Amino acid sequence: MFITKKAIPRRTFLKGAQAALALPLLDAMIPAATAWARTPAKPVPRLGFVYIPMGCDRARWIPQGQGELRELPPILAALQPVKDQVTVITNTRLQNAYPGTHDTANSTFLSAAFAKHTDSSDYFSGTTVDQIAAKEIGRETQLASLELAMDLNPLAGVCNNGYACVYQNCLSWSSPTTPLPSEAHPRIVFERLFGEGGNASERRSGLRNRGSLLDSFSVDIARLKQRVGVPDRVRLDQYLDSIREVEREIERAEHAATDSRMPDLDRPVGVPAEFADHAKLLFDLQVLAFQADITRVVTFQLTREQNNRTYPEIGVPDPHHPISHHGGDPEKLAKIAKINSFHVSLFSDFLQKMKATPDGDGSLLDHSVYMYGSGMGNSSLHDHDNLPILVVGGAGTGLKGGRHIKYEKGTPLANLHLTLLDRVGVHLDSFVDSTGKIEDLFDPVALN
Repeated sequence: MFITKKAIPRRTFLKGAQAALALPLLDAMIPAATAWARTPAKPVPRLGFVYIPMGCDRARWIPQGQGELRELPPILAALQPVKDQVTVITNTRLQNAYPGTHDTANSTFLSAAFAKHTDSSDYFSGTTVDQIAAKEIGRETQLASLELAMDLNPLAGVCNNGYACVYQNCLSWSSPTTPLPSEAHPRIVFERLFGEGGNASERRSGLRNRGSLLDSFSVDIARLKQRVGVPDRVRLDQYLDSIREVEREIERAEHAATDSRMPDLDRPVGVPAEFADHAKLLFDLQVLAFQADITRVVTFQLTREQNNRTYPEIGVPDPHHPISHHGGDPEKLAKIAKINSFHVSLFSDFLQKMKATPDGDGSLLDHSVYMYGSGMGNSSLHDHDNLPILVVGGAGTGLKGGRHIKYEKGTPLANLHLTLLDRVGVHLDSFVDSTGKIEDLFDPVALN
């Protein structure tokens, strides 16, 4: 690595054989002419989406009252450490998801668009909100966006009610006819973030045979540390430690897979056997991608619609999809609530890690906005009303957190999409069936 300017460029990479190491945001990246002011390097906006399938148990999700979020409901209890950054939103609707199906619950979540009823390759939906954002705020990054999932997502065939599987398995669409497949394998995601040069198999071989990505950069890292101050060295060490830990977890999963004789048909070979461990790895990779500014837009399908995954580790040995057709049965609702709570706890762990990761004058969470939720409300009815939706962001986003906002029934979810786009600097007059922005979600003083 050669640095000829006094200030390190924000897009500096350390490069080795089949690998490239992007750097986190450092104070040393402040232009030399303004360094005297001692202002932290300016962070960038980030936008993320997490999808959960088959709605929720509303009685245990929706907070009591409106306004200040005094007490979290049972399903959301794990969010207590970040409660001040959380806004619970109720009464949003996906009108274009009707007639209600699992396929359209997924396909309209980020598009708000009607999905053409077809079981062939002439599918047609809408450009999703994440991709609209990526076209603007992803121009300067290595990856315009990153699409992740927990399950293998076949795009061919018919999945439900005569709808092509692509609707159920793709959250992101870069155009109405271009679904973007998501990746479930942590090793492949790691390669996308840090692999450099050669084809995919060569990058994979290079990363595996090296032992550790960081081995190629030890000299450059040492040289870089001599150029920066103590706070930047601390940031670098934290970042490098995170990379090492992710590498170790990927290697553990791959070694364990070679000893397993019982493959999970929904899970790629070589990923952690435990759901929570797999999710943690994919969440950790999102932290690294944001920290190094490799991407600014992420979508993550935590599990897909009609998923028959069981959760014996939390006391739910029943497949998720069948119990989602609960018909008001208290026992089934209690099991759904356990699954909902489990998923939220994984999201909370991720948010806490974002909150603990330095970024400019704050943390990654301070400068990020995430929307978490489902395109289905009451799964037993296959409805798309009163959706379970959370918006999470830190101080730098202007989000007025720690609240429960209850809108008029039938408020388009597209209103929220339009508002989130505005928050990250993408200004549109409308989005699909939107009727306006949600003006009271963010502090207008903090807007761009």
